Amino acid sequence: MIRRAALLGLAALLLIAGAGQAQAAGYRYWSFWERDGGHWSYATQGPSTARPDDGDVQGFRFAVSEDSGDAARPRGTAGFASICGATPAREGSKRVALVLDFGTAGDAPSGETPPGPRTACARVAPDATTADALAAVAGPLRYDSNALLCAIAGYPRTGCGEQVADGGKKTPAATGAPAEGTAEDEGGPSAGLLAGLGLVVLLGGAAVWQARRRGNA
Repeated sequence: MIRRAALLGLAALLLIAGAGQAQAAGYRYWSFWERDGGHWSYATQGPSTARPDDGDVQGFRFAVSEDSGDAARPRGTAGFASICGATPAREGSKRVALVLDFGTAGDAPSGETPPGPRTACARVAPDATTADALAAVAGPLRYDSNALLCAIAGYPRTGCGEQVADGGKKTPAATGAPAEGTAEDEGGPSAGLLAGLGLVVLLGGAAVWQARRRGNA
């Protein structure tokens, strides 16, 4: 009986874990990357503060991601030579190679179709930021009130870092803030989680009761 209860409890925990994963959410946004050789690294600064050097390669990818560790990298293997090879060096300016990946149809907001990936070589002032380079070759850009980059070359038309449920559907709160009125949205456990935990406790109690009953027999 104890073994059976333990197995049932384990099954309940697995169901709870599976339900939590099914409800996982991410955010639809433009991620910013820096390239070193053939490797992309998630940028440690925003495009409005990063100041690339002449010869740098930087990338942007639009996708639905949970966090920086889960973010999709820009696709393609083009390097600085192939992107800026036709743009000669010039005194008083610098060249920044940009890789722009507008993502897949699965990441696109409802009713929008992502443009194909492209590259561009921006010639900008020596002290220019990545945002300056981006504006020079991929406008119009759109930012929100917190200076979050929302759109490159006008894509997407609407939305900015909104939270989306698993499967790409937007949550009720477009800005990613939880809706009011539920324990789950307020950071508390969901009803399913509470029910599952209750089942585990109930099964454990039943196993202990049965063991004591047999011991007293």
